[in-house]
Amino acid sequence: MATTQRTYHMRRIRLERARAKGHPEGEPGEGYDLVAPLDETGHISVEGWRSQRALCFVHRLEGGDIVERGLLAHRAGGPGGGTWMFDYDPRAIGEEEVGHHFEAHAFTPGEYVSIRDADGDVLTYRVTSVVPA
Repeated sequence: MATTQRTYHMRRIRLERARAKGHPEGEPGEGYDLVAPLDETGHISVEGWRSQRALCFVHRLEGGDIVERGLLAHRAGGPGGGTWMFDYDPRAIGEEEVGHHFEAHAFTPGEYVSIRDADGDVLTYRVTSVVPA
């Protein structure tokens, strides 16, 4: 039986806080820069992450400045068979920020994704750019 190998490309993705109650314009400069392998449909590739995980990172931004550096991690379990998260300290269990249904979202400019922060709050972000990493 032949296996189909999917292609992916490493991309730098910018996520910025989307507009919400109390923030009608969103919050430019508040969000994340991440590098991840995206497949031809704009979804994060688990196979690409497995082969290039050392290149998959995240920077949390406040006011446009990097305030935390971490890794894009994938853990077994959760909806769709896995959970994407931002891990800032591999020694601290439960401090991760978790992508809400990341496996179902295409990371293309203008799309929206949600992230559950370490406090358990789910916040919405807009994909503002996707460029080659």
